[in-house]
Amino acid sequence: MNNQFELPGSYKKWTWGLIGVGVLALLYGFIMLHPFEHAAHGGGNHGSTRFWAVLLQNSVYWLLVVNASMFFICVTTMAMGGWQVALRRVPEAISSVVPYLGIITFLVLMAIIWGDRTDIYHWLDNEAVKHDPILNGKSGFLNPKFYTIWSAIAILMWWLLGKKMRSMSLETDNGGTMDYETGKKWIWKNTVWASLYAVFFGLSVASTIPWLWLMSIDAHWYSTMYSWYTFASTFVSGMSLVALFVIFLKNRGQLEYVTEEHLHDVGKFMFAFSVFWTYLWFSQYMLIWYSNQPEETKYFIERIGTAGKPGPYKGLFFLNLILNFLCPLLILMKRGIKRNWTMVTVMAVLIIFGHWIDFYQMVMPGTMKEHAEMMPFEFGIAALFIGIIMWGVGRYLTSHPLTAKNHPFLKESIIHHT
Repeated sequence: MNNQFELPGSYKKWTWGLIGVGVLALLYGFIMLHPFEHAAHGGGNHGSTRFWAVLLQNSVYWLLVVNASMFFICVTTMAMGGWQVALRRVPEAISSVVPYLGIITFLVLMAIIWGDRTDIYHWLDNEAVKHDPILNGKSGFLNPKFYTIWSAIAILMWWLLGKKMRSMSLETDNGGTMDYETGKKWIWKNTVWASLYAVFFGLSVASTIPWLWLMSIDAHWYSTMYSWYTFASTFVSGMSLVALFVIFLKNRGQLEYVTEEHLHDVGKFMFAFSVFWTYLWFSQYMLIWYSNQPEETKYFIERIGTAGKPGPYKGLFFLNLILNFLCPLLILMKRGIKRNWTMVTVMAVLIIFGHWIDFYQMVMPGTMKEHAEMMPFEFGIAALFIGIIMWGVGRYLTSHPLTAKNHPFLKESIIHHT
């Protein structure tokens, strides 16, 4: 079988083209948006706020999306799943980008925190905290030191635990076929490390990290569902990214053991977590609407406004629901669609873009307020991160075999049927 991958010229052109566009967008931001002038300190420079808000949105979104691939590997490992082994190297390759995006995200976060960007995080204003009971009550964790330390620990642990999972997978390439006892011990070792990753993932992505990085933009707001909502958004995008790279490799005549049966299961994840995301979206919105408490409804009023005065983000708010719920529900519900390479590609791109919009409306209303207009700058920065992901994934796929040929569950994956 053709187990080695060489990057085609078109892939390289797209990769460096997107990175080039992103670098130009970044240079534009430095020159035209004056990122080191504080709007909150009397300058009134909304361009500066936009610069850091867009970097925050994109760095956090794309980091959590690529990190979702390792979570997928770990939960299927813990479940003793075998069906995904034939395509395992794809999520491994995607997760290998975590260190690069992790460093970028950490630098962006530190520039915001230690640059005293009170226009992004209001709780950085010490005077405001002193006179605000809500901010003062949260100051035990909404402070620069805790934010910095926990952010560093989270990114480092995602990096190290993910690297350990990938290294154990790659060890099998040269170890030969495993006998029963060897395979049993190797699976157990994988399960232990996968469990450690899953526990830390729950303590970070599914709880504390979204509170710090995103929800604290609207520091007066409360939502017990926010972290799960963020997780669902990035996990379904992560599965969509896996689908895109699997289809790309299949179109290149590789991943011979991957069939429409495997694509069908990836499509199930895309469909199921689109519905799960919608459940969280509706539950959060409905409970806040029903209780009608001012400190909670403020979050949605900033986005969709009131009956007499529509909010500046109302269009994006409902576009978000159309892209991330209605389209996946109506299109991916049919069994045949989840086995159609073209339709899964279209839906994967739509879902990734839809949840990028989701993160946009998480970040922008609390930072840019009524200045809701989208600029090419936003899309340029997104292109930079997409280019980096393509570069990192391509680098991993060309450096390692595309199939974990000595994995004990490979045969189960080859004969997989749903």
